[in-house]
Amino acid sequence: MNNQDSMILRHSAAHLLAHAISELYPTTKPTIGPATPTGFFYDFLPTTNFVLKDLPLIEQRMHEIADKNYAIIGGQVPKEQAYALYKNNEFKTELIDGIQGDTVGIYHQGNFFDLCKGGHVGSLGQIKYFKLTGISGSYWRADRNGIALQRISGVVFSTQEEMDHYFAELEQAKKSDHRYLGQHLDLFSFHEESPGSVFFHDNGTKIFNTLVAYSRYMQKDDYQEIRTPILNNESLYKISGHYDNYREHAYITTVEQTHYWVRPMNCPSCVLLFANKPRSYRELPLRISEYGLCHRFELSGVLHGLFRVRSFTQDDAHIFCSIEQLTDEAVKVLRLAMTMYEKFGFKKIHWAVSTRPEKYIGALEMWNTATQILKDALEQLNCPYIVQEGEGAFYGPKIEIKIEDRMSREWQCGTLQVDFNMPERFDLSYIQSDQQRTRPVMLHRAIYGSIERFFGILLEHYKGHFPFWLAPVQAIILTITDAQKDYAYDLAKKLEKYSMIRVKVNSSSDPISGQIKEAQLLAIPWMLILGKKEVDQNVVTIRYIDGKQEFNITHEQLIERANEANKF
Repeated sequence: MNNQDSMILRHSAAHLLAHAISELYPTTKPTIGPATPTGFFYDFLPTTNFVLKDLPLIEQRMHEIADKNYAIIGGQVPKEQAYALYKNNEFKTELIDGIQGDTVGIYHQGNFFDLCKGGHVGSLGQIKYFKLTGISGSYWRADRNGIALQRISGVVFSTQEEMDHYFAELEQAKKSDHRYLGQHLDLFSFHEESPGSVFFHDNGTKIFNTLVAYSRYMQKDDYQEIRTPILNNESLYKISGHYDNYREHAYITTVEQTHYWVRPMNCPSCVLLFANKPRSYRELPLRISEYGLCHRFELSGVLHGLFRVRSFTQDDAHIFCSIEQLTDEAVKVLRLAMTMYEKFGFKKIHWAVSTRPEKYIGALEMWNTATQILKDALEQLNCPYIVQEGEGAFYGPKIEIKIEDRMSREWQCGTLQVDFNMPERFDLSYIQSDQQRTRPVMLHRAIYGSIERFFGILLEHYKGHFPFWLAPVQAIILTITDAQKDYAYDLAKKLEKYSMIRVKVNSSSDPISGQIKEAQLLAIPWMLILGKKEVDQNVVTIRYIDGKQEFNITHEQLIERANEANKF
């Protein structure tokens, strides 16, 4: 089945879902129900909220209706007729209001009618292989200030074999899902008390901190690092322009009759520090980094593990420079990004230049200059790129850096943005050699993007088997019998002192085979095995995660190898 036929089948299944709901829950109001690239959904306003145990009943009614094999028939009807049909459904009448012309599309199957442009299978009997997959929250017109709805989602296929294959792959994919791995490896959790925010456990925090440490190491000679407040007066974002463009995503609180924003982005705070004192051309380029915690409201229905959250940490940097330095600075950022991504095994990188959007601030000439500089930087490094027309930020064009993981999935992580506007809005300046005040140019830069999201990408990229330098527990000491336990703890202290690796001792009395199995399940790279011989000779046996072993490794050799493997 080609893609167009698949979309038609999914669209028809969405109508079938709404048909079943209309029979089972006649007071529930249907709103919209499109096909999606992977399935279908329909949004409803129920009188009583749906719960997961309702799905089998709804699915059964869908099958019963499909078995009647109603033909799907429709076409254009006068608007007056459509208004009469939906006089008790304000959602449908609002949709009709927005349709130009005197007619609208109405399709029906049996006694069920729906507002629709068309594109259906011939009859309901062709919809046989489907399953409802979930219930989530949504909002009418995706407006969080609008009416809260419930979304029922599903998938549909042309054959039973296709459906069986889909769910078999889905079951396999669950084992690589970062949410499953995060729980299995005791890395992080989520709690209803703080929806959309990550609770990192000890193991997860070790990985998070290592990601930050690696980033610091890579920019240690070139960047200053700052820390700024997460609560700022609303006036800051009015000056920056974010008030008009991001207000709907901000968390806002009121203290002493003054509005404060919980920081949704780091750049305005960094600008304040630049403006804190007079600047000289001798300081430029001035590169300032911050691992800043940001908060943005996302609809509950789109929250997804580490990939879509409401609080996240950006590895932000802002570079203040002259326009003459701009191309060189852009090239340095792109080189840094390529080096860092390669460290994680991302060898395929895709580049895109996003140009001026419909809603923007600043002069057109500035936009054209900034866009050309980004293209020049990519061409200087022989990086092939595509142009994404109209997808830049409201304040400037950007390069989007997309990495390809081991499963050939593409992830947009890094960004590099040229900004002439914020220096103008905050009246930034520096003193040139001729003592004249001049406006700097600002580069916004992130490589991980959201550290939380990058963490999730890595977790699925490695399938939980982090490389030695990044693993939360890099080595675990296993003993043949309890007689070697004291020696094992002494060795752990020695390793921690001289190699700084993250090492643990298995304190159980389980057989060595059970200890090895547990370490493999926890994806620990090195298993250091101690028996009577190893203790007597002051050596260890190293068993690697892939099953390979090395014998009679002295403590000195072990420390040397650990230090080498732990290097950035």
